[in-house]
Amino acid sequence: MNREPSNFDRDDRELVALAQRGAADAFGELVARYQDRVYNTCYRLCNDRAEALDLTQTTFMRALEALPRFEARAGFYTWLFRIAVNLALSERRARLRRRTVPLDAAADTDSSSGRPGRSGSANPADRVEQRELRQRLEAALAELGLEFRVAVVLRDIEGLDYAQIAEIIGVPVGTVKSRIARGRMLLRAALVGERNAVDTRPA
Repeated sequence: MNREPSNFDRDDRELVALAQRGAADAFGELVARYQDRVYNTCYRLCNDRAEALDLTQTTFMRALEALPRFEARAGFYTWLFRIAVNLALSERRARLRRRTVPLDAAADTDSSSGRPGRSGSANPADRVEQRELRQRLEAALAELGLEFRVAVVLRDIEGLDYAQIAEIIGVPVGTVKSRIARGRMLLRAALVGERNAVDTRPA
């Protein structure tokens, strides 16, 4: 599970202040710090690698454009994730309206960033099992309603706390907790149902 970085030489507040004064390298450091997490979130929401890359690039472009107006009352990464989530949700809704959303586009992804990558296991059987588990999870996530999917991804994959999620998606903390609980229940039901369907097939 990803956590907010804490051991960098310069913290977000200093980097943002430098970037607001025109220091391109400072904004570049912010991009390097968060691009994998933003990509991972976008991928989990849109289930398409190319689209996730586009959304990630657009997120940082929007952030750069809006940076002069950013006030450090909230964390930079919370603000950045709000941009990413809003973009991903807007695109997801547009695709749903066009009824062309692929629900079976699960990919073999690295567990930390969501990017295509090699499994950490050296055992081929373990790699196959891990890949199949990720594919089942991606398919189950793709079937969740948007509100549940966002809450589960931000909490269980990105490791954000309830208050941060509430700020990102603009709902009360109690609503966040309810959506996470409901989303987890739906995911478990989907995964258990799939496993039972496989187990009950005739030999």
